[in-house]
Amino acid sequence: MKIRSLELFKVPPRWLFLKIETDEGLAGWGEPIVEGKADTVMAAVKEMGETIVGKDPMRIEDLFQTLYRAGFYRGGPVLTSALSGIEQALWDIKGKFYNAPVYDLLGGACRDRIRVYNWIGGDRPSDVGAEAKKQIAAGFTAVKMNATEEMHYIDSFSKVEQAVARIAAAREAGGPELGIGIDFHGRVHKSMAKILAKELEPFRPMFIEEPVLPENNEALKEIARHTSCPIATGERMYTRWGFKELLAQGIVDIIQPDLSHAGGILETRKIAAMAEAYDVAVAPHCPLGPIALAACLQLDACTPNAIIQEQSLGIHYNQGNDLLDYVKDASVFRYSDGYVDNLKLPGLGIEVNEEKVRAMAEIGHQWKNPVWRQADGTIAEW
Repeated sequence: MKIRSLELFKVPPRWLFLKIETDEGLAGWGEPIVEGKADTVMAAVKEMGETIVGKDPMRIEDLFQTLYRAGFYRGGPVLTSALSGIEQALWDIKGKFYNAPVYDLLGGACRDRIRVYNWIGGDRPSDVGAEAKKQIAAGFTAVKMNATEEMHYIDSFSKVEQAVARIAAAREAGGPELGIGIDFHGRVHKSMAKILAKELEPFRPMFIEEPVLPENNEALKEIARHTSCPIATGERMYTRWGFKELLAQGIVDIIQPDLSHAGGILETRKIAAMAEAYDVAVAPHCPLGPIALAACLQLDACTPNAIIQEQSLGIHYNQGNDLLDYVKDASVFRYSDGYVDNLKLPGLGIEVNEEKVRAMAEIGHQWKNPVWRQADGTIAEW
């Protein structure tokens, strides 16, 4: 069996889907994307595709090594995201060939279901108490919310008080059992992150996420001195080489690799195994589409230190189209008591609605993240 072709579909709200076809009629789907840089990643996938057309799709490790190492320049969001989507599609093909879900090819399931969480509050968080109640009513037992809006290197304490008031509202709405993830989104610098971490601790967050940008990960050790809250990071980190120093330093409790950015399914499984050796949990990042979520659920099923899964149903980015619009059977992602069952179908475990994908690719998208500025006119982290 040989890879015959690669085809890309830029579909709303902000996603990029990849279909790899073989000369024996099997096809696999992946989701290579850097949010806001879809066209750039498309170009990278097309260049990589020239290398793998005519090759055996079953040799996933060899193709990964070829695409990652043989190009001399490696890593970073664009190249690794392109590689990630290709790798997902290859696993989809392999699972379909063997009539097995991907997790059965990676050691088999170690769980029956995985806990999931939903987003509340949007980019500029508001009404989080009411939104938390809606998610509880919908059957979720955990939510995630942004902690702050713009925040300068040193900022007013009123912004800290606003963040405290928001999480207090979510905790009051959800009670002590609701898991609340607080995403700093890299918007906060070290000095203010220390204050926020300390002030938010009484509300017992499930975790605080990206309290500083990943390029400032050395600051996590100091932030950890100011709180007992579990610290999570990793959505903007790539491959096992990107995670190894963070894990070796013992400064995080949860890593959040994104399977559409970090290198794909097997690469993230290797990252998760490294984390397990350091007694660190895994909570894959996934504010993306159904193919990326399916890949995450394959990983979760065979990864003992996976604790919870992000998913994008109803997320504020999904304007016009949502998570379930591109799958033939939306019930595969049915959430019950805050959990989703392991996927059972072969490959990634979903059937992509190709007719819908092709129709929406005619519309496409030009999604870009907003550009924020501080009150003094300097650029703020979004």
